[in-house]
Amino acid sequence: MIRAFLAASVVALAAAYQAGNMTASQRSATVPMVTAGIDQNDARIQLPRAKLLNLAGATGPRHEIKSLLNVPGRIRYGEYVWDDRGVKDGPLWVFVDLTAQTMSVFRGNDEIGATVLLYGADDMPTPTGRFTVRAMNKDHWSRSYDAPMPYSLWLTDDGVAIHGSDVRAGAATHGCVGVPLEFAKRLFAAANVGAEVFITRPAKLAAGSPDQAI
Repeated sequence: MIRAFLAASVVALAAAYQAGNMTASQRSATVPMVTAGIDQNDARIQLPRAKLLNLAGATGPRHEIKSLLNVPGRIRYGEYVWDDRGVKDGPLWVFVDLTAQTMSVFRGNDEIGATVLLYGADDMPTPTGRFTVRAMNKDHWSRSYDAPMPYSLWLTDDGVAIHGSDVRAGAATHGCVGVPLEFAKRLFAAANVGAEVFITRPAKLAAGSPDQAI
């Protein structure tokens, strides 16, 4: 199934990443600009015209999306897709959708990575908003929770980071964004201090729990 970016302003909230639980007719009705006239090959979906994400708090130019990874099936817990072949150099940025439990990594205008994530438990929620990577630590160990946090990209002063985790159904974090270990390794290698990270929680647009829909 073709994944879709569901357009919405971030005042009502940016663009929601939907990971394959919608029928073709639902996708067409919801995002006709994306589903009409796309150029699809084995690895990448070229959008007919750039899809603009006007993200609140973004610095510099607004982010345009020109291509998405072509993920024909569903990405499930612990799985990921990463493919930067043929993608031009550009700033790396990350889009997180807590509702869909998904992360998309972009280089410039092109998606290069996608995965299912873990987020904070109800009593320790993952914050939303615009962040920048403050620091990077490949082999961090949490003294607070006596647990590894490999390939950490620090987002806040109070310890929220993107890091490698055992991503499985029913699991949660202490507020961090957990991604599969190999995906975290690739993201760590591609990222830099100062990279933008947008964490959103849009309204749920399609039925189905994460282990069914992603």
